[in-house]
Amino acid sequence: MPVTPVALAHAEDLADFVAASPSSYHAAAEVARRLEAAGFTPLREEDPWPTEAGGRYVVVRDGAAIAWTVPADATATTPVRIFGAHTDSPGFKLKPQPTTGSRGWLQAAVEVYGGPLLNSWLDRELRLAGRLALADGRVVLADTGPLLRLPQLAIHLDRGVNNGLALDKQTETQPVWGLGDPSEADILAELAASADVSAADIRGYDVVVADTARGAVFGKDSAFFASGRLDDLASVHAGVVALEAHDPAAGGPIAVLAAFDHEELGSASRSGAAGPFLEDVLERVYAGLGADGSARRQAYASSWCLSSDVGHSVHPNYAAKHDPVVQPVLGSGPILKINANQRYATDAVGAASWAAWCERAGVAGQEFVSNNGVPCGSTIGPITATRLGIRTVDVGIPILSMHSARELAGVSDLHDLARTAQSFFAG
Repeated sequence: MPVTPVALAHAEDLADFVAASPSSYHAAAEVARRLEAAGFTPLREEDPWPTEAGGRYVVVRDGAAIAWTVPADATATTPVRIFGAHTDSPGFKLKPQPTTGSRGWLQAAVEVYGGPLLNSWLDRELRLAGRLALADGRVVLADTGPLLRLPQLAIHLDRGVNNGLALDKQTETQPVWGLGDPSEADILAELAASADVSAADIRGYDVVVADTARGAVFGKDSAFFASGRLDDLASVHAGVVALEAHDPAAGGPIAVLAAFDHEELGSASRSGAAGPFLEDVLERVYAGLGADGSARRQAYASSWCLSSDVGHSVHPNYAAKHDPVVQPVLGSGPILKINANQRYATDAVGAASWAAWCERAGVAGQEFVSNNGVPCGSTIGPITATRLGIRTVDVGIPILSMHSARELAGVSDLHDLARTAQSFFAG
């Protein structure tokens, strides 16, 4: 059935969000920018934080952002509702000494980041984006716009390419960005110019490669949405939209959006879900409410975390890769992710609660479980549950082309996830 105008508007807003978020650092900054525009107060970890209830706040640590609302009548044992997602996506990261090339071509030396579908990055206009650390101590964001391309070898020079393409991660994934002698060029100068700084002042950088194509709605009845970095900016965006709309009414929980970095690498960093960022924030929030460790643990016992990340829709051309019975499909609602080996944190109580949040939002949900012969990945859910002891449910939206440079989602699912997140925040 045709998607609603509100769902289409949500997809267009997501396209804007993804375009503004070519790196995890840009994504965290965009979360903060949007929430500040909605009335949230930005905080710095180096500063004292407000202690009174009734505020709305956001803090950024590297490529991660955490935002929260505190009801006016919050106490030391008020529970928390955490909507968790991640800001990073699989792709490529710029190496040290990044300017390279041969045979008259300028190339960028890159390292594979996470587990991208390598072939999906071929023949696309790409950008460099990330953060630059400068000699004067400043850290600035940089985004070159369209600059690079990974050109595929012509079929005339590889007649068997359609029988199987396997790219060498070192020699065949270095994109071109110009013509000339590498000894007379500097790709860091392109990044510096985009940030209006001097290349000579760059002392360090965290820079990734990102697709430049804008997200687009298409298909019969406008059912589909294709974009880069849906894993997991679709969830981050849903959390932002839900928190923007959330009314911290009296008696409600503390609503938290936790957008972590480095999920694609296992989350083990100071800004990842396995690091201390969320726990640091919650400790300070509850300390402001007069909670000691015992009261905070009492609050956690009544709390919930929704770990939101993308999952697999059944693929019509590869149905045997999926469970033969449980087969979620685009456009039929967000998914509840289940795994017997705790790769997802969902249990029976979490499943029942997820059903209630969906029902209250007027959203139809689906389930996802892997084919026994095709093990699934994992998420921030089990990590967050382990660190905090908070009951956690793994959810998301079904997509195709996961870890591609351009992934495919259902327009209605994107909006339904945000609606359910708002229901979740309401308590």
